[in-house]
Amino acid sequence: MMNNTPTVKIGIVAVSRDCFPESLSVNRRKALVAAYEKKYGKEDIYECPVCIVESEIHMVQALEDVKKAGCNALCVYLGNFGPEISETLLAKHFDGPVMFCAAAEESQADLMDGRGDAYCGMLNASYNLKLRNIKAYIPEYPVGTAEECADMIREFVPIACAVDGLKNLKIISFGPRPLNFLACNAPIKQLYNLGVEIEENSELDLFEAYHKHDNDPRIPEVVADMEKELGAGNKKSEVLPKLAQYELTLLDWVEAHKGYRKYVAIAGKCWPAFQTQFGFVPCYVNSRLTGRGIPVSCEVDIYGVLSEFIGTCVSQDAVTLLDINNSVPADMYHEAIEGKFDYTHKDTFMGFHCGNTCSSKLAACEMKNQKIMARSLPEEVTNGTLEGDIAPGEITFFRVQSTADNILRAYVAEGEVLPVATKSFGSIGVFAIKEMGRFYRHVLIEKNYPHHGAVAFGHHGKALYEVFKYIGILPEEIGYNQPAHAKYPTENPF
Repeated sequence: MMNNTPTVKIGIVAVSRDCFPESLSVNRRKALVAAYEKKYGKEDIYECPVCIVESEIHMVQALEDVKKAGCNALCVYLGNFGPEISETLLAKHFDGPVMFCAAAEESQADLMDGRGDAYCGMLNASYNLKLRNIKAYIPEYPVGTAEECADMIREFVPIACAVDGLKNLKIISFGPRPLNFLACNAPIKQLYNLGVEIEENSELDLFEAYHKHDNDPRIPEVVADMEKELGAGNKKSEVLPKLAQYELTLLDWVEAHKGYRKYVAIAGKCWPAFQTQFGFVPCYVNSRLTGRGIPVSCEVDIYGVLSEFIGTCVSQDAVTLLDINNSVPADMYHEAIEGKFDYTHKDTFMGFHCGNTCSSKLAACEMKNQKIMARSLPEEVTNGTLEGDIAPGEITFFRVQSTADNILRAYVAEGEVLPVATKSFGSIGVFAIKEMGRFYRHVLIEKNYPHHGAVAFGHHGKALYEVFKYIGILPEEIGYNQPAHAKYPTENPF
């Protein structure tokens, strides 16, 4: 993957209340770091040795040290009760994501001079964070042994990656949403609230840039790489030079336009005039860039590509953007799913897009034309999709979305792609999510989400949920698939 997401380095700063033995925090910090390095290695963390923070002066010294060490995330570790003012000022003045965790007591034999009371201290820390309007990640149960706190820090890594990535992200878009795609058209105010920069361009700008790459000497090299990737699936070789030219256009645009931002995502146009003017559809190029860590959404879906970028940070893997598209036919369910997998018919659906999923996430792939567009256009201008069934395995379906009145919402649901032949076209898979039917009605429809959903490969719901909370989405605005016994607020009890 390209270097388009942050490399997380977490500074571990221990704190101590001055009426408690400082040695408690020193020794517990050393034990925590040793436990982390033993299980996960040294790459993600930095132990701040300058001081145990007991005062505001110590807080400044610790911040200078972790900044000098190149840390872009912070763990405030309560080795004992902790100084509620100084420790929360650590979080306030650190320019990046912060977590808090605390030390559990070690032994009943040492509850006189060796008792730290960090269980109590976490309560005051949380109160002071709220008092100062400071965002911080607090694990589900934030008090633990050295080994347990090491696991908490490890779980913070993907969360910190996404939060840090967003404040250094630029989304580059080309063109307005296509006609009748109001669902993908949402106010961009929330992007700025998240710290994301956006550059909106015309399709004409893109068209001009594309033609400036006519006869680019790098085209044959990119074509050769495409041929290697496609292998026997290279069924439309005549379109590869155009696709290669377009890929170079986008990559050069990213380098020329990302400015002071470190990371980039693209909301691209693909119809209705794109294919007739460019002479192809961009799906395969979108898949290749996404596979290299630069998410590209279809149909200028700005919040879709925002979601994809978050998923890329959390999973450190390629993602895709799919329509929550069509129901599974009853005869397919009875033949290929019923009795073989623990899902009802309403738990299943098909996720589809024209051909934007990278080849590494498909069971097999072929370069083809876009079947829907070819119904009304010459086939030769609709070439460029990467078709194939999505490989079976665990997935997480999710999305961040601004409503028309600027409320930020999100949903997340874990499931899987089933090993069932779709017998259809595009980048497509048979998906299964427990209680999907109710989730579809009482979250996706009820909360007015568009048909596009981001897909991360693997179960990443826990980290995504924490990211959504950290960036300011209210808990009541984060939807997930409720188990059968739990009713949605809008669900008819009868």
